[in-house]
Amino acid sequence: MSTDMAALCAAESFSWPSIPGAQVTGLEASYVSNVTKFISEYYYYNHGNVQATELSFCNVTLSYQHIGKNDSVMVGVYLPSENWNGRMQGLGGNGYTGGLTSVTSVGMIGGVAEGYVTVTTNGGHTGTGGFNDDPSKWALKSDGSLDYQSIEDLATVSLNDAALYAKSLTESVYGTQPKYSYWTGCSQGGRQGMQLAQKYPDAYDGIVAASPAINWSEMFVSGVWTQFVMNMMNEYPYACEIDAITAAAVSACDAADGVVDGIVSDPTACEFDPFSAVGTTINCTDTNSTRTISNATAQIVNATWTGPRGSDGRFLWYGYEKGATLTGGVTVANTECSNSTCIGAPVSMFVDWLQVFVEQDLDFTLANITTHEQFDLVFKKSLQKWGTYLGTNNPDLSGFRNAGGKMLSYHGMMDEVIPSQGSMDYYDRVLSQDANAADYYRFFEAPMMGHCYGTHGGYPSTIFDSVVAWVENGTVPETLPVQYTPEDGKTYDRILCPYPQTVKYKGTGNHTLAESFYCAK
Repeated sequence: MSTDMAALCAAESFSWPSIPGAQVTGLEASYVSNVTKFISEYYYYNHGNVQATELSFCNVTLSYQHIGKNDSVMVGVYLPSENWNGRMQGLGGNGYTGGLTSVTSVGMIGGVAEGYVTVTTNGGHTGTGGFNDDPSKWALKSDGSLDYQSIEDLATVSLNDAALYAKSLTESVYGTQPKYSYWTGCSQGGRQGMQLAQKYPDAYDGIVAASPAINWSEMFVSGVWTQFVMNMMNEYPYACEIDAITAAAVSACDAADGVVDGIVSDPTACEFDPFSAVGTTINCTDTNSTRTISNATAQIVNATWTGPRGSDGRFLWYGYEKGATLTGGVTVANTECSNSTCIGAPVSMFVDWLQVFVEQDLDFTLANITTHEQFDLVFKKSLQKWGTYLGTNNPDLSGFRNAGGKMLSYHGMMDEVIPSQGSMDYYDRVLSQDANAADYYRFFEAPMMGHCYGTHGGYPSTIFDSVVAWVENGTVPETLPVQYTPEDGKTYDRILCPYPQTVKYKGTGNHTLAESFYCAK
């Protein structure tokens, strides 16, 4: 088919596809050949590493707008020249971006190398897919008011549009639509997968929604909670103090799964008290000196683990697990220090939420929140404005179930960006509506794993293959294989268990082997 694809891969060869409520405004096609590239699992979410060798494909970019709307959305589709496996794979975005970035383009090559037609959408705006993308460029109109059409494009409709357009282009090239269609994504891509299952249950047969960024209205305000607490206390600890408490928690809770190995299998059951570390002397690399862990630092860590509470003490949202990285990079307790003075360093993505979506005021900062009651008000405004619109947390999956869909999800328990208990909360609510939800939707906790990838391992690289096997062969994923690399440098083979089960050591056997562990109810 290579020669045929090279000839077909021209804009004039395609008839412009049509879907209800939208019209194509442009179509570009280019033939890409002889691509040899190593695709790291880091860029190809929910898969393992892939080696592309002399790969050829047709790269189609389609632009369209919704009829009567002043928007513009783009869809990217890669169509394999050879060895199409009869399937389609949709890839999700990151941050505030729907997809069609340099990150997703790498993953799309991985998909084509495995024989999939691959598709992604920019959700109506361009971006890098990083944590520093500026939502004010697309979520606000020139007069400063909210652009609800643009927001809706990203949140919902572009996802179904992309699936419909990709299936149409697939049929025009191969003479048939995909036999099976799958979605894969993490963070924003995980939220997109959840949205597809909730609102467009016929779009994909199988979905992997990893570390899903659902509950936006709660999660994004919660992301500034620790910084707010530091501002109220006027205390900004060195990272070394916070990190020392984190390490002490991991050490204290390590043995709960039956073996001491640097892996905390169930951090939600960890009862380590951060105040027990107060007064401990540590060697601080931030200051090249010894420091004593202060009571203020313990209060800040405790508030981060507990999660935001109202001024009256009521629960607002979940905190981060004991053991999650709280300093450096994109983390909620980060500080910037110089000349023995530290200041708070809030995550820009969370501040952007306050400025753009809650206040529509680009000059708004955390300094504007001077009392706990004001924090309560900001949280309430976020929930009232966006709880149902962008929450992507509808527990009714009956449409997806009735369509025969299968969904797998996991969340890194040491996620430093999105509190993992939000995913547990969602799964519990799904089960409350359908006690048999595990027949089509399973959620796995990934101990020691950070946001989408990283820390000490636990990344389930076979989960996409598992959803394919579930959809096509009826093979139910009872466990998922993972590997850990603790600080001693050894590689440990383990399993992930479907929530609410947790991993336990059998009491005998080599604790570096998966066969020595089981799922405890």
